[in-house]
Amino acid sequence: MPSRKGEQVSANGVAASIVSEPRSSWFGVGLGLSSHPRGLSALYFTELWERFSYYGMRALLVLFMVAPVTEGGLGFATPNAGSIYGTYAMAVYLLALPGGFIADRLLGAKRSVLFGGATIACGHYALAWPSPSTFYLGLALIAIGTGLFKPNISALVGGLYSKDDTRRDAGFSLFYMGINIGAFLAPLVTGFLAQSSMFKGWLAAAGFDPRMSWHWGFGAAGVGMTIAMVLFYLNRDELKDPDVAAPESTSSVVRQGILVSVGSLALLAIALASDVEGFHWLRWLFVVLPLLGIAYGATRQNDPDARRMAAVGVFFIAAMIFWAVFEQAGTTLSLFADALTRNEVLGFSFPSAWFQSANPIFVILLAPIVAALWIKLGKLQPSSPVKFGLGLTFLAAAFLLMVPAATYAADGRVSPLWLLGLYLLFTIGELMLSPVGLSTMTRIAPPRMSGQVLGIWFLATAFGNKLAGDIGGAFTASDPDALALSFLAQAALVAVAAALMFAVAPTVKRLSEGES
Repeated sequence: MPSRKGEQVSANGVAASIVSEPRSSWFGVGLGLSSHPRGLSALYFTELWERFSYYGMRALLVLFMVAPVTEGGLGFATPNAGSIYGTYAMAVYLLALPGGFIADRLLGAKRSVLFGGATIACGHYALAWPSPSTFYLGLALIAIGTGLFKPNISALVGGLYSKDDTRRDAGFSLFYMGINIGAFLAPLVTGFLAQSSMFKGWLAAAGFDPRMSWHWGFGAAGVGMTIAMVLFYLNRDELKDPDVAAPESTSSVVRQGILVSVGSLALLAIALASDVEGFHWLRWLFVVLPLLGIAYGATRQNDPDARRMAAVGVFFIAAMIFWAVFEQAGTTLSLFADALTRNEVLGFSFPSAWFQSANPIFVILLAPIVAALWIKLGKLQPSSPVKFGLGLTFLAAAFLLMVPAATYAADGRVSPLWLLGLYLLFTIGELMLSPVGLSTMTRIAPPRMSGQVLGIWFLATAFGNKLAGDIGGAFTASDPDALALSFLAQAALVAVAAALMFAVAPTVKRLSEGES
């Protein structure tokens, strides 16, 4: 079907976007993309392979750090590994803030995605080289590259839809499905390469050191990122940068760039200082600072943009709490799967990293259903704050499920069904919050700030990941009762956050629309 291009009002209300008639294709029809704007398919498959690279590496990271040196690992203590994981994951998303600014003011979203993706690929290839120095170099390159890539590919998705397009949340849900196809495949591939005795046997037979199998897994993640960039480059003409506006003066850009850079470095310094004994209280700033921003914006009666940013602050706090618990998939739950779970089904043993594929496969199965539900409900669907409350509720239920699982672990390894049940509840909560959050940020962002607002959104993920790493560092397989108590406390925290989100939903909805 030939497409018709026309200018529409974009997600933030001012920038021009390209919105075209749906284009049919064999893969578009099969995935439900054919009813969405042209360009979603290109972004879908680009993000699929980028997430393959990220989750392929994440599935191995903590396990590699705690593995003994004699087994090819780094031999780190669990608290140290958790702290490094949390700091790395935090940096990945924290750098989305300057990454959004660079796209908004300097490079544009498309070029930022290209440069960011190339940097990520270099990082994975550095991890594939077995040495401590290339390990840290690889983590740094991936964090920098993801800061450029992550917020801006989401901004490009938002730019495909007009402000009032009811397909917006459904489109982001489908985009999210692409993310999770990559996330599903990655642990299966990298876990097999890094942990399976079969692949280690092949390496030994070929004359390679089987202890270096970890690095083959890291290298496979780099191949995924390279494929992502090739796909994006070939389809770049179907996309248009959001927030197209007249260039600013050099002095203004430099001044704002310095502020964003200093602010990002200050937040990173606070997060790192909060790990030091006696300074753990600094973590409260992750909540206090957004609360101050919410209070300021909510009282600006004649400034609709300030009120929208106040709504962003509420979503920020809810998302940070969500990710602090959810992202323990890479720490606490990864270690629980490795040390306390029977990693076999019907006599077939499998790498513990394969549990990381449970959440994305559930997303793949459920995302089209959720997207269809939002399309079916149209303007009757729940508001974004209510969807956030639902997401937190399911997350609380997931961790509540792990309380008896941890208790039973005192008698030996538990059934893999416990983790599968947790990941099912995780997934339902995730689909209520994460794609909706991306969609909401692109819709309520003030003029010429879509990249920066998405950077703020990923900042919530950054702080959540940091807290997840700190919590995961306290994991111990020798005290199931303490582990059960930890799961219960976190379930209670998330349940309280859900109740508060439901309570403030009408107010947040008004703030999102810039109303008093």
